[in-house]
Amino acid sequence: MDDRLTPVSERDLSHYERLGVSAQASQASLRQAFRRRSKALHPDTTTLPATEAARDFQRLKESYEFLADPVRRRLYDEQLRQRLQPQRSPAPQPTEAVDGWDGIGERRPLSGGEWTALLLLALALLLSLIVGLGVAGVQGRAWQVSPDWLSDVSSASIEHPVESALPEGAGGLAQQPQR
Repeated sequence: MDDRLTPVSERDLSHYERLGVSAQASQASLRQAFRRRSKALHPDTTTLPATEAARDFQRLKESYEFLADPVRRRLYDEQLRQRLQPQRSPAPQPTEAVDGWDGIGERRPLSGGEWTALLLLALALLLSLIVGLGVAGVQGRAWQVSPDWLSDVSSASIEHPVESALPEGAGGLAQQPQR
């Protein structure tokens, strides 16, 4: 019988294989792999039977906690090297492809909390718009106002006298030159 066709027991997987990372993975890669796999295996979010999901999630958690400790990880790596050295077989491939991106840019569905935050943000925007228009209506203001200078452009001549915001006689600054 071909070894590739026989399923590998979850118990036979190394901690690295269970997390789907290589033995050279950084702490950040381990953490991200744990988070990604835990979403798929957590008893509250998976379609697996509850007992199987709980067992697989517990093993995943134990693997992550084991590899997250640098001392225990170093000892485990030495044991793996000693176990694989006499066999002279190629290193087992991780169950998931590992690339240099470490899951950056992966799309995931929005959680319930994120949907709630978006809904509250939209409601706050809508409420502020309604309040602003309501206040403008109560005060008798127009909702759309065009500036005076815009309506004056089409009928005015090209030469305009210099205008000032200061009243005439305020220090002589607002006086217009005589032509």
